[in-house]
Amino acid sequence: MGPLWRNINHSIAFFQTTMIEVVAAIIRKDNMIFATQRGYGEWKDWWEFPGGKMEEGETPEEALKREIREELSTEINVDEFLCTVEYDYPKFHLTMHCYICSLQTEALHLNEHEAAKWLSKDELDGVKWLPADKQVIDTINECGFF
Repeated sequence: MGPLWRNINHSIAFFQTTMIEVVAAIIRKDNMIFATQRGYGEWKDWWEFPGGKMEEGETPEEALKREIREELSTEINVDEFLCTVEYDYPKFHLTMHCYICSLQTEALHLNEHEAAKWLSKDELDGVKWLPADKQVIDTINECGFF
């Protein structure tokens, strides 16, 4: 079989990949951002921004507020859109819409994560970020976030 057949097979495999669309909160307080450590699954112990899957009919902002209520038992303001990350993990394709957020209250409770930290600009590279979240860190560093 020639190169054309390989390209067709590659395209078919691409369309069979699971697509997941999520939202992520880059929660800012002073000159720090909030990071959470996964406590489950294949990526256990890796760091990420809190958030999760959008439900049918939700706007990204509504999904983000709901996910933060579920994960951290707190309320946030969704202040502005930062970026959308497209990343191919081995088992799925991720589309992650990222928003700069602020807390409405200081109270946080970890309902799903193993740990959390407030990180300064100098500490961002000190944790093991999930690959898609690392792209967000790169965007934060490039856009003069701090």
